[in-house]
Amino acid sequence: MTTTQDRNVVRSQKEFKVVGTRPLLNSSTGAHKVTGEAIYGADFYPNEYLHGKVLRSPHGHAKIKSINTSKAEALEGVKAVVTYKDYPTNNPEGTHGMAGLPMKQLRDNSMASDKVLYEGHPIAGVAAVNPHIAEEALSLIEIDYEVLPAVLTAPEALKDGAPILLEDLKTKGDITKQKGQTNLAEHFRHEKGDIEKGFGEADHILEREFNTATVHQGYIEPQNTTAYWDKDGRLFIWLSTQGPFEVRSDTAIAVGIDEAKVRVTPMEIGGGFGGKFPLYHEPVAALLSKKSGKAVKIVMSRQEVLEGTGPTPGSYSKVKIGITNEGKITAGQAYIAFEAGAYPGSPVAAGAQCVFAAYDVPNGLVDGLDVVVNKPKAAAYRAPGATQVAMATETLIDELAEKIGMDPIEIRMINAAKEGTRRIDGPVYPLIGCEEVLKEMKKHPHYNAPITNKNVGRGVAIGFWFNAGLHSSATISVNSDGTVNLVEGSPDIGGSRASLSMMAAEVLGINPEDVNATVTNTDQIGYTFGTGGSRVTFATGWAVYEAAQDAKKQMIARAAKIWDVDASTLELKDGNFQSKTDSALKITFKELASELHDAGEPILGVGNVDPSGEGGAFAGNIVDVEVDPDTGKVKILRFTVIQDAGKAIHPSFVEGQMQGGSVQGIGWALNEEYFYNKSGNMSNVSLLDYRMPTSLDLPNIDTVIVEVANPGHPFGVRGVGEVNIAPPPAAIANAINKAIGVRMNVLPMNPNNIMDAIWNK
Repeated sequence: MTTTQDRNVVRSQKEFKVVGTRPLLNSSTGAHKVTGEAIYGADFYPNEYLHGKVLRSPHGHAKIKSINTSKAEALEGVKAVVTYKDYPTNNPEGTHGMAGLPMKQLRDNSMASDKVLYEGHPIAGVAAVNPHIAEEALSLIEIDYEVLPAVLTAPEALKDGAPILLEDLKTKGDITKQKGQTNLAEHFRHEKGDIEKGFGEADHILEREFNTATVHQGYIEPQNTTAYWDKDGRLFIWLSTQGPFEVRSDTAIAVGIDEAKVRVTPMEIGGGFGGKFPLYHEPVAALLSKKSGKAVKIVMSRQEVLEGTGPTPGSYSKVKIGITNEGKITAGQAYIAFEAGAYPGSPVAAGAQCVFAAYDVPNGLVDGLDVVVNKPKAAAYRAPGATQVAMATETLIDELAEKIGMDPIEIRMINAAKEGTRRIDGPVYPLIGCEEVLKEMKKHPHYNAPITNKNVGRGVAIGFWFNAGLHSSATISVNSDGTVNLVEGSPDIGGSRASLSMMAAEVLGINPEDVNATVTNTDQIGYTFGTGGSRVTFATGWAVYEAAQDAKKQMIARAAKIWDVDASTLELKDGNFQSKTDSALKITFKELASELHDAGEPILGVGNVDPSGEGGAFAGNIVDVEVDPDTGKVKILRFTVIQDAGKAIHPSFVEGQMQGGSVQGIGWALNEEYFYNKSGNMSNVSLLDYRMPTSLDLPNIDTVIVEVANPGHPFGVRGVGEVNIAPPPAAIANAINKAIGVRMNVLPMNPNNIMDAIWNK
């Protein structure tokens, strides 16, 4: 099953000519990035643009009694000042935008009106001829606050008498029948089987509580926006974003114009991981531009990014699992409360889908709670919700294995989800690779290597992410020299232009180097959902597949016209258009392309899809750590990630995704957290104090790609960008337990928290 060339790719399906190879492609833009030629959002400089700055709340929770901008407006060099009063006053019913918020909340998150709900909440925007004048103008804006007490965690926010953030908030679902005002935005429940019967059949039952801190996605490039509202009423936006079409529609809603009047051009993006979907200062820049008549550019500082953009939520979970003496799970119950931040919409729904998803749990009950707190509105972060719940489930599974004396991978294999398994939230699995991932983990040399040193432990964990499909569009035009232009709408974060080029080349029988892939603006391609949910290679890849098939069909028809034969008698094979019956009729792709201009209209293949069948993804970790019991310091000695990719289109890019997600999971596990005081002020607002791991903190990360072909995709693709972040904290927690005998139930597992666990034991 393992090839010599790719010894770290475990194959279980047919091979292709291009797909699955490792070409070096210009379409991946790697050379442009390392040489500095790539144009990111902050590199865009329109003529006579103004510098925009945003005044942000210094308080975690406060009423705005008054705003006076007159001194700022009078400052020489200031060309425009905007507040909430410059937004449209209509508040249509229902929810709006990607965040699904009431109109007032959607607008208030980009510019507060009557209340600030987190430190960093925008209150006013200024556009000036240089950034220094803009900053001075901010200092001249006078705001009268009534400071209120802040509430910072879900359990605190749910207590009786807790400060109320949104006076008109009504609980969606409302299973517990909330009385009076509440911070509970939603409460839902998933059930399967008979939970009481399941626990009654168990020989061993464990229940544990877990708390995880708020963490940031940690992208290297801050948010940025340049907006120009021209005299014809069209709004042009250039920025680094994961979702140009989402920015288009949300900005249009926020500033009150038709979607067709907004054009969003995505630039190169220096990381996002889910954090560059939400709307932030785009409406502010747009309104400043409208007021000043000039393009306005806003680039956040790192402090603004940390204080004012959406991190992944902190969480509280209580998980209970029952098993038999033979290690079979009989029941699982989870209570999951996620911090939504200032406005409803945490990824608790995804967490509830993932909490037991790696296992066949016959009887289950999952409660999910979305709770508003005085922090920035939560955003996605790579498999949003999956890491928090995997920390709970996977450490509990490990403790149960220890309790009955069973190998920790063996207990997972006994209970592993497989084709036909029904999740507690409803879906029934098609062909999936959970068992195959576990088999590769168990036989891996890392798992079977001896451990001889004191205070060194080995831990394992697995994780799940359901992936996404959703709308995508692509076009392929054929050039006379035999190359093709691929145009699509998914911003490239992880090398998707390369993988899309390879899929086009596979269909057309050409070299991937002959495919020029471009991500274009929202005017020039059909609606394409953003780059998130591990959907791009799956869904936009499918759109590319359809566009290539369309171009191929047109090329065959053109050859049939040239040869005066029926198109059904021709085929494309090994890069040649040829007759199925007459060996004399044969022409290469390049030769036929050179004749297209003389034989009819241009060739333009089109693909528009909304595919289902995305297939779930599973990943597992094996990790060795050394723990200093006197200080609580953890050193990672060895780390292996094993993941089912369905089909690795470009294995090098897949490995990069696996390693990148693992590193982020390691940071989440050991170091990273938002540190707030009781008033809701963040204390670690720089990357010196918000501690992300560097290369000096990490070992080499070994990767093994498992390929269990997804039957729901032409090439067997499963998304690979997200599931790898789910298991690292749990695997590290289990390794810490093996090293020093303490169970961790809190993230991060920094020296303070580890020493607390040691002392409590």
